[in-house]
Amino acid sequence: MRRMTLSILVDNTAGVLSRVAGLFSRRGYNIDSLTVGETENPAFSRMTVAVTGDDLILEQIGKQLEKLEDVREITELKDGESVCRELILVKVMAGQKDRQAIIAVADIFRAKIVDVAMESLMVELTGNQVKLDAFIKLLDGFEIKELVRTGITGLVRGAGDLAQGIDD
Repeated sequence: MRRMTLSILVDNTAGVLSRVAGLFSRRGYNIDSLTVGETENPAFSRMTVAVTGDDLILEQIGKQLEKLEDVREITELKDGESVCRELILVKVMAGQKDRQAIIAVADIFRAKIVDVAMESLMVELTGNQVKLDAFIKLLDGFEIKELVRTGITGLVRGAGDLAQGIDD
C-alpha cells in the first residue's frame, strides 16, 4: 500500500466537489485528505486529494478521475518534486503552570499562538504531516480540548506548473 497525493484542476462549478467525492465513495475508495479552493483563475478550482491503496487501485483512481468532464488536469504530487503543507489549529488547556511549557513547544516548531484565554492557548502550525504529527505527540502530556486539520495542499516545485499530467 502506498499513499498518493493528487492535484486536480477542475471547473469551478456547482456540484464538482460532490461529483469527484462521489467517484471515490461509489467505488469504495477512502479519501485520506481533501482540500479544495479557487485558483488564480476564478474559472477553476484546485483539489488536493490524498489516497492510499495498492498500485492497481491508485491507477484506477487516476483513470476514473480523467473521465469526469469537470476535470481539466491531474498531477501526482511526488515527494521531493513538490511542496505539500497542512495547517492545524490546536486548543490546549493551559493554566498558569503549563502555559510556558506549551509556548516553548510551539516555539520549537515555529508555531504561532493565535488565541490566549485564562485557561487555554490556541496554537497554529503549518508544515508537512510528519512535522504536525511530531508537534501533536509532544503535546501528549497536556489536555488538547480541540484540534482541527485543513488537509494537505501542494504545488510542484520550481518554475514548472501542474499541467504535467498524472503519468509523468
